[in-house]
Amino acid sequence: MSVPKQRHTKQRRDAKRDRFAIAPIKTQTCPKCGGAKLAHRVCQTCGTYKGNEVIDTLKKSKIKSQK
Repeated sequence: MSVPKQRHTKQRRDAKRDRFAIAPIKTQTCPKCGGAKLAHRVCQTCGTYKGNEVIDTLKKSKIKSQK
């Protein structure tokens, strides 16, 4: 088995590990309700996308209250 002739520096070691860092999820604010949402996706609180209501959130809240 081969053995490395020289050790890698701490800078090289840490630079390699830096690529595996977990980045925080970037969110945007909804223009209608002001809640946090992911980009290019429907807002989970008000159910709108690009100003249009896509999901009827009142219907969902009625179903949850019945349970």
